[in-house]
Amino acid sequence: MKEAINTVPAQIIGLHRPTVAHVNLAAIRHNVEAELKRTKPGTEMFAVVKANGYGHGLIEAGQACLEAGATGLCVAILDEALTLRAAGITVPILVLGITQPQWAGLAAEQEISLTVGDLDWLTTALPLLEEAQAAPLKIHLGLDTGMGRIGFQEPAALKTAVDFLKDHEDAFIFEGIFTHFATADEQDTTYFNTQCQRWQAFMAVLPEKPRYVHVSNTATSLWHDACNGNMIRFGVGIYGLNPSGGSITAPYSLEPALSLTTQFAFVKHLAAGKSVSYGATYTAKEDEWVGTLPIGYADGYPRRMQGFHVLVDGQTCEIIGRVCMDQLMVRLPHKYPVDTRVTLIGQDGEQTITMQDVADYAGTIHYEIATTLGMRVPRVYENR
Repeated sequence: MKEAINTVPAQIIGLHRPTVAHVNLAAIRHNVEAELKRTKPGTEMFAVVKANGYGHGLIEAGQACLEAGATGLCVAILDEALTLRAAGITVPILVLGITQPQWAGLAAEQEISLTVGDLDWLTTALPLLEEAQAAPLKIHLGLDTGMGRIGFQEPAALKTAVDFLKDHEDAFIFEGIFTHFATADEQDTTYFNTQCQRWQAFMAVLPEKPRYVHVSNTATSLWHDACNGNMIRFGVGIYGLNPSGGSITAPYSLEPALSLTTQFAFVKHLAAGKSVSYGATYTAKEDEWVGTLPIGYADGYPRRMQGFHVLVDGQTCEIIGRVCMDQLMVRLPHKYPVDTRVTLIGQDGEQTITMQDVADYAGTIHYEIATTLGMRVPRVYENR
């Protein structure tokens, strides 16, 4: 086993500015509990906390999910799993992406399950595991039923890999098998049904099923049960976000867990005819008050949000000029003190800005808004 890379970059967190992401752990627990109430008896939930818990905090989100009844966790890369282990989390952890075979021994040592998508990976990892004298490595075989990303593409190839695992039970534990649906969050189920048929063709070559059989991401779990297994991978729903973006109604109330607030760094009177920000894309038509906020696209707030709004004192205030790397400007109805609270995502009075609202204006999906919220923005955890 090769020595693990131990270079940790400095994480700069903005503790001395007022920009803060508030994460409501009670909302996370509510969403997990609500989904577990709908699952069939004997079905387990692995909470997906990859990408820093979709921007909400890897360890904190993971612990909240486990408190609410999840029995395992899913991540995207091995380092996320190692971070959870270092935090004292002992439940099963599955790495959903492909990990280089050279780290097979490290994963086995830490009892971390790895995804495998072809026989070559197994044949490469085998001698490394034997050389390291590692404990058997837990494996989940990924199947490509139509996502086109990773995994076995033909049932015959799957059967060969399963036979290989059986012949090398001293090195591998065949713990799980899974696929991922590409269109489970869409109303048209044609492609979803095609993937279900391919899944069944794969299952037909298995002499026996492993402990975990899982096809359900959040969208599949919410709206489909055609070929569910005995475990679901609950992801974006944990954080109160609808995977369809709202085009399909969730069967229960998803409670958004994150809000984003700041305060003014500067408030000034802008004379008519004066311009704001790079490119001078905004020019005041009349005298007005302008507030500068200490947050920008380096923090994950999209550059293209000019013309959108934030909430100040329960009112919508337009973002004027281009969003800068570290700051943005808004037009105010009148002068405000610099310590006035400003809401970029969340509720202020009777007004609310959802993460979906931000995503819609930015021309993207709320997954991207959540996961690109930068590490400079401190997460403050609350139970409300």
